Amino acid sequence: MVMATILKNALIINEYTRYYGHILVSSEHIHKILPITDDLSAYHSETQVLDCSGCIVIPGLIDDQVHFREPGLTHKGDILSESHAAVAGGVTSFMDMPNTNPQALTQEVLEQKYALAAEKSLANYSFYMGASNTNIEDVLQTDFSKICGVKIFMGSSTGNMLLDDDTVLEQLFSQVKGLIAVHCENETRIRERTVMARERYGNNPPLSVHSWIRDEETCYSSSLKAVTLARKHNTKLHVLHLSTAKELTLFSDQSLANKSITAEVSIPHLWFTDADYERYGTLIKCNPAVKTLHDREALRQAVIDGRIDVLATDHAPHTWAEKQQDYFKAPSGIPMIQHWLVGLLELERQGIFTLEQIVAKTAHNPAQLFKIQDRGFIREGYYADLTVVDTHAPQTVEKQSLLSKCGWSPLEQQTFHNSVKYTFVNGHLTFNQGILDTSKTGQRLLFNPNTP
Repeated sequence: MVMATILKNALIINEYTRYYGHILVSSEHIHKILPITDDLSAYHSETQVLDCSGCIVIPGLIDDQVHFREPGLTHKGDILSESHAAVAGGVTSFMDMPNTNPQALTQEVLEQKYALAAEKSLANYSFYMGASNTNIEDVLQTDFSKICGVKIFMGSSTGNMLLDDDTVLEQLFSQVKGLIAVHCENETRIRERTVMARERYGNNPPLSVHSWIRDEETCYSSSLKAVTLARKHNTKLHVLHLSTAKELTLFSDQSLANKSITAEVSIPHLWFTDADYERYGTLIKCNPAVKTLHDREALRQAVIDGRIDVLATDHAPHTWAEKQQDYFKAPSGIPMIQHWLVGLLELERQGIFTLEQIVAKTAHNPAQLFKIQDRGFIREGYYADLTVVDTHAPQTVEKQSLLSKCGWSPLEQQTFHNSVKYTFVNGHLTFNQGILDTSKTGQRLLFNPNTP
């Protein structure tokens, strides 16, 4: 049995630097990072050597927002299938949302999800505790050394976990001692504009109506409310999937260490615009809606200048049949996790982001923001969560290569210039040139909530 692996001749992208070296993985951890000039012949003959010439090696990606649909919605996806797609895309850790069936509104249901992941997930995992109008006592029992955060839906989406009681919101923002993550859309405005859209178009409006119903003001007014509450109560707030330029005015470009209010953007809002509805239809219907080209360009700039701290997928599979329904019936959500990294690398190729920025926003910053123990960096002693990308292996997305249970992607027939070659999860070579090794599962993420 191979007990150690050397990633040889690697171009390492880590902590805003790039350099050539060798990485020695032993058991679950990064044992040594060796200079490129080191002679490797001294290492034990049982050490597996993987030549990473022509590749980049980065920390495994940490996706802070996914919907893996288990329990209760497993016809769309499940922890097993979606974690397969994750590791194939270079994602080694994920944080899953509470809008399953049953909803994760009690500590008991939350622990049942952890038990499922311990059996099935190839990637490391954490699950958000859900908040509702009626479960504040359960929320306040959350142990933030074992759970990534509390999720509040201030706008409705799949699963209808809307929290719209202002008194409860005040209590949560003032009493929760860990991170609160929010989905921000103004539900009153959504309902009003939905009625107006039905009156104008009937039951089958054009898909472009989605970004009109869930428009800039819908998002901004809700984000402003969340940020105002967080400032009032000194809450650690993380606003998920920003979609508008106007919302960016609420966030600072200070370093992450100096922030208590942070922001995330998901890959659909960096990739698509409302002009793409004509081509993709309901396949790119998501909440919040993709917006204008101006909004997309502003979001990209905010990633660069630091107002957006974290990149994510908001991976949310639905069946092909569900997505083929007319506008009002088709559910919102897009499966994106398998091609998240190569999509970001395509933006790097276009000169929009740097490799260092991508690594920071997908690995370093999530690890720091959530205070994850010993992950998110290529450091000796840290878990060997590593992604190796072959920069000379273009790929075209084909249906037969998709690993998400839903079996479709809006990126089908898209050609990317890079491919994930290897993914290590806790030192285990889980994804090896297209082949999954399912002999080991990932681990529950642990956190250091009391560290600065």
